[in-house]
Parts: sequence; structure tokens; C-alpha cells
Amino acid sequence: MRSSPPARPADRGAVPHARLWHRLAMSIGAVVVLILGVLTTGPGAARAAGSQEPCDIYASAGTPCVAAHSTVRALYASYNGPLYQVRRASDGATMDVGLTSAGGYTNADSQDVFCVQTACTINKVYDQSPQHNDLTIEGGGGAAPNPDVAANANAAHILVNGSKAYGLYVGPGVGYRDDNTTAVPVGGQPQGAYMVASGTHVNNGCCFDYGNAETNNQDTGNGRMESVYIGTGCGQSPCAGSGPWVQADLENGLYTGAGSNLGNTGNNSEFVTGMVKSNNQSTFEVEGGNSQSGGLSIWYNGSLPPNGYTPMSLEGAIVLGTGGDNSNSDMGTFFEGVMTAGVPSDAADAAVQANIVAQNYSGNSGGRPQSSGGTITLPGGQCVDVLGDDAGRDLTQVNLWSCQPNAIDQHWTHNSDGSLETLGRCLDIDGDGTAVGTKVELWDCNGVGGQKWIQQSNGSLLNPQSGLCLDDPSGNTSNGTQLQIYTCNNTPAQQFSVNGGGTVNGPGNQCVDVAGDDNGGNLTHVQLWDCQPYAADQHWYHNTNGSLETLGRCLDIDGNGTAVGTKVELYDCNGVGGQVWQARSDGSLFNPQSGLCLDDPGDNTANGTQLQIYTCNQSAAQKFSLE
Repeated sequence: MRSSPPARPADRGAVPHARLWHRLAMSIGAVVVLILGVLTTGPGAARAAGSQEPCDIYASAGTPCVAAHSTVRALYASYNGPLYQVRRASDGATMDVGLTSAGGYTNADSQDVFCVQTACTINKVYDQSPQHNDLTIEGGGGAAPNPDVAANANAAHILVNGSKAYGLYVGPGVGYRDDNTTAVPVGGQPQGAYMVASGTHVNNGCCFDYGNAETNNQDTGNGRMESVYIGTGCGQSPCAGSGPWVQADLENGLYTGAGSNLGNTGNNSEFVTGMVKSNNQSTFEVEGGNSQSGGLSIWYNGSLPPNGYTPMSLEGAIVLGTGGDNSNSDMGTFFEGVMTAGVPSDAADAAVQANIVAQNYSGNSGGRPQSSGGTITLPGGQCVDVLGDDAGRDLTQVNLWSCQPNAIDQHWTHNSDGSLETLGRCLDIDGDGTAVGTKVELWDCNGVGGQKWIQQSNGSLLNPQSGLCLDDPSGNTSNGTQLQIYTCNNTPAQQFSVNGGGTVNGPGNQCVDVAGDDNGGNLTHVQLWDCQPYAADQHWYHNTNGSLETLGRCLDIDGNGTAVGTKVELYDCNGVGGQVWQARSDGSLFNPQSGLCLDDPGDNTANGTQLQIYTCNQSAAQKFSLE
């Protein structure tokens, strides 16, 4: 159970914002590169002809999948549809993330391109089975009446057979559900389920579940759900060791057996396979194993618990990341899972475990991520941070904390409407207030005045609605100091550095830009375009080796050339001389290898003018300022 947060003031209206469509079509060469990138499967992406994936194995054993969810791979050898959908914070656009090939692995590169320099969340997880039991963000329930929030899409970066993938990173308040399913077992019908999840990103909150649950998001009594649970909550004390344990959540109880089961010593590997299956009349079985090596341990195979569990009374919803009544104080990371009609044989389960191990899961399953956005720091070196561990909810305090490069909640995206966003929520003034001393917090991004932050030339972040600035009370740099708004006073307590990349301003007040709409591939032209503060491909990072980087690639001279008039483009950052740019006192960007300067041909400031290198001449056509 968890208490609900206090009600938000009634004047909070959602104000949608949209990014203006502005760009020219990409060049034919860049389009070819992007197409080749989509078609290239990368390491480990190809599957052997005739190979069987988990749902093929279960179907062959007579227990077909009625749900198959994964953010990392296909669970049928023939599947070639979407795995999940991401939503981009900068403009609210959504995109389905699919596979590199039928029966293969996620096309994580497409997510990286779509979400570059902005926050993305997972909006939906698609069911690969013919039943189409897709999971969307869970609504409120008996334990937590407010709707849940979406998971940060890039918070759990791993590898599967050498292919980059992202897990579904669950923190308190995150959950997914489908209350209107097809073919999922109900009543006392037999069922099996497994999930692959992190064994390190866990807690003892209720409840990191995947499986069968109530259809009304309420606790309707014992035996109304049957899900796989992985976490450190000891359901039937005493438990052996410190967990985490694979258990069965049967509603109003986590079970490693009919009661306490000291034989279940837990699974604490980086990746854990958890399985629960039952005839739902009299017996159930709990299995667990290391998803990276070895087989399964049968932790329990015996009678169902007494008092309402014999037989079971399943309702047939599917839940991921919470308990049946939306109990959502848990943590976990989900990578794949299925539900079957009928009880799978131990042989089928063993074959599925072997298939899972063959995927070569690797990386940090607990989700120390590639953080999007940049830090916001004060002169004392502290970072603007969200109270807690990357699990900020509405009303969570925004404070100062020692900078931690891997902390998602210290990386903020400066959106087109002036808002600052992390963890899928925005830096907000309590109650949309305007009084001196009003504290700041996280709240759903909705475009109100209390979420606008405009950086001034002295470093302060001005909130125009109140006329006040973001402020560190009394210049206190202690961890946990909650920030506020205060009279703008040009003191160090208000001098925030927003380290999310900056524009390169060129001739005619145009900006250095990448052709296309925030999706540049190798060889994409670098050009001038009207400045758009929200455009990811107009924000460049000046790296310590002298390179200028955006969209994960560097400003590069075509062919690493040195001739006057050679065009510039994007290319993979590789440290060559054609990627070194030195800002000089006359405003030029000098390339030492060629001895030439970045140049606007003919001082043409029209949108789409491709830049070049040219003899340094101190003209207006070579004045580029790094913001």
C-alpha cells in the first residue's frame, strides 16, 4: 500500500506545444546512409533459419503464448512488428521501435535518433502474440488512485548478443497494464508466465510484477491474480538470505511456497529469469535462474496456499511493474516476458531458459544510463537534482546534490517552450506560485507559467510569470537544499550553468544546423538555418579534443580534406584533424590541419546554405560564436 500525493491545485491546465516543421528534405546521400543503417542488423542480429524463440518453444509444447512483451527482442522467430512505443518530450511526438530483422533484436539506434538531446518515455509495450494484449500506462487503483507514469526510455542501456537495447526501467509510480485482454486465463484455468528482469535494480516495495491481475485495478481478494514477482520483499517470513527472490504474487501475498520456504535462496545475478506456473486448481511451481548462464532452480513445486487460493479465481488482466491494485512503490527493470495458456512442461521451461541464455544478455541491468540532456550547476559545483533515486514523481522536491554523471535526474532537457525536463516531468513552481520564497518541485509538463525558465546573460534562470529567478536559499550548497524562486539579484546563488550544449551562431544571425529534422546520419550536410532554440541539431557540444558534436556525430570536413571550398558535414567522431575546430579571437572557427576557417560561401545567409572551409579572411562570413 502507498499513500497518494495531495491533490494538485485545480488551475493546472495542460497546454500542448508542438515543434514547428521547418527542415528541408535530407540529401539523397544521407537518406541512403539512414536506409543502410536501418537495414544493417549489427552484431548478433541474425538468427539461424528455423530457430525457435520462446513462444515457438511453448507452442510446440502445446502451451501457446497469449501475451509476449519485450523491449529488446522478438519472442517469435517470425515476428517483425513493433516492440514498444516512445514519446518525445520536446514535441510530444511518438514512434514505434521495431526490429532490425524478423525474429531479431530491437532497432535501438532508431530510438537514439528520435530521442537525441531530449527526454523520451516508453508509452506502450506491444504484445507480439496474435492476441494483441498491448500494455499502456496504468491508471489509478485501490492502492494508488492517481495514474502511473511512463518509464524513462533510455534509463537501462544493455547489450543482447552484442546489439544495443533498452530495458523498461521501473521506479515508484511507473506501471503498465491491459484490463481488456483476449485469451488470458481466467478463473481456475491453467497458466504459465516468465520474465527476465534485473537482479540488481530491486527493492522491497510492492510490487514488481508481470502477469495475471484484476480487471478493475482493485484488490478483489485472495487468488485473483497470478504474477511473477522479483524483488527483496519477503512474502512469507522467514526468507533465506537477502534476496532478491522469485515469488508468485497471488494477491494479498507473495509466495515462494504454500508458506515460508527457506529452500528459496534467491537469485541476485545481473539478469534474472523468474517463472511461475500453476494448474490453478491445486498446485503451483516457482522457478528461477541466471539469465546469462546455467539452468533453472525449481524453488517450489507443491500445493497452492490455503485460504482462498484453492482453486484460483483469476480475472485475466495483465500487469507490468505494479501489484494488482496499482501498488507501485517498487523498483525493477523488465526486458522480456510471456504468459501461456496451460501449464508449460519443465522441459519447455528448460528450453526457454537455454534460449534466454543464448541471447548473451550483458551490461548493467540496473540502469546507469546514457543520460539525455545536460546538467544544471552552480558555481559551488553542485547539480540541480531530484530528491530520491531517479524516480521523481509529482511534488518531488528539486534540490542541490553532489554531481553524479550517471544520475538521470541530474540531466535536464531545455524544451522549446522554456521548460526544463527530467524523468518525464518538468521543473515547476509549487502551486504555480509567484511569491518570493516559493519552492520548486517536479510536476507533469503542462506549459503553465510556473514551468518557464529563461536563461539570462548573467546565468540566472528567470521565471517570466513571477519575475523572479531560480535561487539557492542563502547560497547553501549542502546536499538536499530545496531550491526556490527569489528576487533576481545577480549573486552566485542564482548563477546556474545549463550544460546541455549550445548554439553556434553564424552570419546573418543564422545557426549552424544539420540538414533534416534532428536525425542526421553520416555525410549529412551541415548548413545555416533560422535559429530554433529547441532544435537538437542546433545544439553543439565543444569537446575537449576540439570537436563540435551534435546528434552523436561531429562536424567534419568531407574526406578529411584540406582544399579551399571543401564542404563540411556530420560524421562519426573519430578524432581526425578534419574534426578539430579552434575558436579564435576574431570570431572564426579555425581548422589547424587545413589552415582554413569555417566559412559561409559568398556570405549567403539563406536557409540550407552548406558550409565549407576557406582561406581565413576575418570577414563576416567567417564569424561563428559558440554559445
